Amino acid sequence: MKLHQVLRNVEKFRTVFDFGGRDVAHWFPGHMAKGLKQMRASLKSVDCTLEIHDARMPFSGRNPMFQETLDAKPHVLILNKMDLADLSSQQRILKKLEKDGVRNVLFTDCLKQRDENIKKLVPMVMDIIGNTPRFNRDENTNYCLMVIGVPNVGKSSLINSLRRTNLKKGRASRVGGEPGITKAVLTRIQVSERPIIYLLDTPGVLPPKIESVETGMKLALCGTILDHLVGEDIIADYLLYSLNRLGKFSYVEKYDLQEPSDDIQHVLKHIAVKLKKTQRVTAITGVGNITVTIPNYTAAAYDFIRAFRKGELGQVMLD
Repeated sequence: MKLHQVLRNVEKFRTVFDFGGRDVAHWFPGHMAKGLKQMRASLKSVDCTLEIHDARMPFSGRNPMFQETLDAKPHVLILNKMDLADLSSQQRILKKLEKDGVRNVLFTDCLKQRDENIKKLVPMVMDIIGNTPRFNRDENTNYCLMVIGVPNVGKSSLINSLRRTNLKKGRASRVGGEPGITKAVLTRIQVSERPIIYLLDTPGVLPPKIESVETGMKLALCGTILDHLVGEDIIADYLLYSLNRLGKFSYVEKYDLQEPSDDIQHVLKHIAVKLKKTQRVTAITGVGNITVTIPNYTAAAYDFIRAFRKGELGQVMLD
């Protein structure tokens, strides 16, 4: 198909996503409520909070319930997974965050063996703490930081990266691909020798009510809400809508489509055929039962979503 025809087709794509009256705003397991309570109780022993969030959605999806925590202590916002984010407008992001009162921001890729930005974190934190009264912790020669954030944004990866960088030691915190891995609250882990710095690892805590369905979909797409609570089919459709809206068409080549498409069923069918994700079902007809092979749309949706989360569909900015 010629380029002008493809462009004409793309112009007809959705400009608004139809959420169909869905509500993805209720996922607040008991360990989250308990975790938030314990975090608040431990604030008096903390010098600074490190809030870690997904760089692909720097403005939305952060838990507003952290705000009282952030107001009480010095705060650094770490935007992780920068390797997956389109940061071509990084200055705009920083300016908007500053307007919202967030002045200390660091972009990281904590899964990298050597992340140069991680080296900046300890000096940055020490500078911030040095310019803030420590009150009851004034006599302490060691420092305590609390890591907070919604699930699956890389809190454990951050701790492990800090230990690699500053202590030359390996993993201290389990890293999981699914939200909700860290359930034990307030585990104290050393991440620096000079100065002596400990981190309190905390479980991911989502707000009890997510601000909008659109924000909920972004969180789900980035793996912050368990897939089955939203549905792989709707997440995959929102992913297709987002990629098309951003002009990111690498899925076309990856899955051997002829051109970009706005039809999720069409795309998933191609993915299923290419990856041989099919299933045999029995169909009842007037002349008897026959076995037919059909695409496994759920398996195809799962692959499409995973490809996005691994960065195989390009760098994106969802906000």
